[in-house]
Amino acid sequence: MLRDLIEKNRSYRRFKSEIRLRPEQIESWIDLARLTASGRNMQPLKYAIVTDEKLCGKIFPFLGWAGYLSDWKGPAEHERPVAYVLVLKDRVISENHYCDDGIAMQSILLAAVEDGFGGCIVGSVNKSKVSRLLELPAHLELLWVLALGEPAEEVVIDTARDDIKYWRDEKDVHHVPKRSLNEVLILKK
Repeated sequence: MLRDLIEKNRSYRRFKSEIRLRPEQIESWIDLARLTASGRNMQPLKYAIVTDEKLCGKIFPFLGWAGYLSDWKGPAEHERPVAYVLVLKDRVISENHYCDDGIAMQSILLAAVEDGFGGCIVGSVNKSKVSRLLELPAHLELLWVLALGEPAEEVVIDTARDDIKYWRDEKDVHHVPKRSLNEVLILKK
């Protein structure tokens, strides 16, 4: 069951914009992230949920999409995320968030996939503009944005050959090459 969730948890970049997410659904996913491991158990991460359609539209221009697809400018208007989760570090609690962000985001996305949704971790963010737009207090540092919705694209895993860059085929299927287990496993005794 976990393997199925991990295999279905791809970086979805196109969504069914007519299917909205309720803040309560996202809160339940964040509640799972809250329960995960945290370096020194400091728990410095905070989250902001954005589901308002107009506010989502204002955040969208501040995000970068799919760097390997240089001719693609991101999802069309009818394919844009219907919600965002801003992953924030509370500097009052700790200046170091260790690997908490990765653990938390993976937990949120796995929960989303389990509920029939999906998302993408967006690291290409104009953090200062998004922070100003949402009037975030100065002690909260924007780390990442999770784009969320019901996927409107097919994403498949391929075995990497010479290149690990993701790509789209003539049917617009998104291919993600992954290195084989033999390539990443360097020692077994």
